Amino acid sequence: MAMDRSNPSPGQDTARETGPRPVPGQDSRIQWVASLAVVISGIVTIRPMGLSGQGLAVLLLFVVNSAALLARRLPEHKVPPRLAMAWLGLGVVAAAALIGLSSSGSAYLFAFFLAGHIGYRLETRPALVLAALCSVLCGAVLFLRLGPGHELLPWVLGLVTGTPVVVGIVNRSQRRAVRAAIESAEAAERAARAEAQSAVLAERGRIARDVHDVLAHSLAGINMQLELADALIETGDLAKVREAHGKAHALVKESLRQAQWTVHALREDTLPLVDTLTAMLASSGHHDALTVTGTVRDLPARTVQNLLRIGQEALTNAARHAPGGAVRMELAFTEESTTLSVRNRPAARAPGAGASSGTGGGSGMGLIGMRERVALLGGTLTAGPVTEGPHQGDWHVEAVIPR
Repeated sequence: MAMDRSNPSPGQDTARETGPRPVPGQDSRIQWVASLAVVISGIVTIRPMGLSGQGLAVLLLFVVNSAALLARRLPEHKVPPRLAMAWLGLGVVAAAALIGLSSSGSAYLFAFFLAGHIGYRLETRPALVLAALCSVLCGAVLFLRLGPGHELLPWVLGLVTGTPVVVGIVNRSQRRAVRAAIESAEAAERAARAEAQSAVLAERGRIARDVHDVLAHSLAGINMQLELADALIETGDLAKVREAHGKAHALVKESLRQAQWTVHALREDTLPLVDTLTAMLASSGHHDALTVTGTVRDLPARTVQNLLRIGQEALTNAARHAPGGAVRMELAFTEESTTLSVRNRPAARAPGAGASSGTGGGSGMGLIGMRERVALLGGTLTAGPVTEGPHQGDWHVEAVIPR
């Protein structure tokens, strides 16, 4: 016997406050057809049914039973539990009375279907109580021969009218399990979307740092050399003008190389760390300035990319704020970490106009960008002047990345 599986309105599947989502496997059309079949069967078979006397009483009870049965299509969130209890309790009493007053027909079907819906609609304890009441009332009507149709139906049939409540309870449990699975999947989907959005924002930040490293630094250096050339033109020293223009051209070439590094980094291509750092130092005019200690090992592409950017940032800052000062770089591999240290001596000549006036001195995001890169790798960054020892007065940057 098919029991009830109410289906919430399709228009209410997007907000929990307007009702639960429809659960797969619930076919409201089958429920509707089954309910109509019971009502039509009652119209055809239940007797007497008329407009006076016993027939009128049977007709009124039939209408009440039909309304109670068809009302099961009401969405659960629109019917408070107490109202559902009262409505189904009235239906049970009306079903027992209809069995007692009718002399023939299928009045007992109303009790069976209502009992099934009681198990589906109500919580287990009140559902079992109401189903037991249905069995007792229907069984008592037939056992005590309270109606004209008692001889057609055995009183045991009345007792079993409440048993479909078990099917209803099973269907309710299945519905809740499916709904919980759907909600869990939706929560996982929302978490995945949030994670993807976070990844997009992180990628935007990474690209912003790379663009800053390539464009801001390179353009700042080129601007400094061009400003110096403009200032030298007024002195008539063409040799120094040519020298400044030559440095500007060299910076342009260096910018192109850095742009290539950025493209590789954005594509997650792994660059050789030691060779690339050596090339960076050489292009900056610092030959044989890299010291490697420990056993060189392959590092993740993300770590290599960020160490290269940190080294590039440190070299750019040294060229801008301490021009002519010697630079030393050390790459240390240990069992616990990888450390990149960059130390530069004080300026050997006065910084260019761009570094002091602010017209080409960068965006001020260099140190922030380095700290962000190291933080993304779970490491630490220290930057500042050396205050004691043989290297007192130098500027030192050190990034420690855990293995």
